[in-house]
Amino acid sequence: MTLPALAPFPYSDPAPLFAHACGDIAVSFEFFPPKSDAMAQTLWQSIETLAPLSPRFVSVTYGAGGSTRERTHATVERIVRETDLAAAAHLTCVDATKEEIDSVARAYWEAGVRHIVALRGDPPVPGTPYQPHPDGYADAAALVAGLKQVAPFEISVACYPEVHPQASCPEADLDNLKRKVDAGADRAISQFFFSPEAFLRFQDRAAAAGIAAEIVPGILPVSSVAQTRRFAGQCGAAIPEWMDAMFEDLDDHPTARQLIAATVAAELCGQLYARGVRHFHFYTLNRAELAYAICHLLGVRAKAVAR
Repeated sequence: MTLPALAPFPYSDPAPLFAHACGDIAVSFEFFPPKSDAMAQTLWQSIETLAPLSPRFVSVTYGAGGSTRERTHATVERIVRETDLAAAAHLTCVDATKEEIDSVARAYWEAGVRHIVALRGDPPVPGTPYQPHPDGYADAAALVAGLKQVAPFEISVACYPEVHPQASCPEADLDNLKRKVDAGADRAISQFFFSPEAFLRFQDRAAAAGIAAEIVPGILPVSSVAQTRRFAGQCGAAIPEWMDAMFEDLDDHPTARQLIAATVAAELCGQLYARGVRHFHFYTLNRAELAYAICHLLGVRAKAVAR
């Protein structure tokens, strides 16, 4: 029996998504301060796992209303004291006077911290409107300007590819970012997103608005589906229907969930890399495995860390 000839395939064979990744990217990692000794051990193991990837910096978050101020400070100080990593401390405007915030900033500078992630911050009571302290910094732009008066910090700020949920419109949100950059911010780190087009369109809009500062995509690998849905609802990030369906019925299958989470996040990073993005900021949730795997796919390899 003679088989019919196959029609020629209409497309050229595309190279695999990561075929051209050669490690020419810069990465940074975000952690949150631990609430217990066990969590502190997990955090430190994650830091030690990711440190050989030579991140530009690692940042430590700051709870609403300064609720983790002491733990944030202790974590950042330990990173400075025990590693060669550049540590960035988050600092917010919420429920603090200018004098209090400036004092915290001076303490960071004296401890060897040279990088601040300056944020307006969320209200201490979720769902309530933000109210600036009467003697505090009104917003993140004012905080950036104030920090530059304290010391010559490197300063990162936040940006929102899918618009801050409290912004009146996309134009107002972009104008707020420009005020932060004009006040002295060195870069903007984006809220997480799951569509490469959302970030790339935002990047173009920022450039058209005259924002010249570096804009770094924030990447959140999905280690917990329920947690990610909650985060997305709080910050206005859209979860595509296909992605929501992808994680259905995986709550009792952690290994499968990890594999799918790594695949989805790596695909997002790969598409951004293919379109010229070379800097990535990973929200680790104090877990190293997913961020490490994605960095490996992007060609970032571990280097020996001096002890």
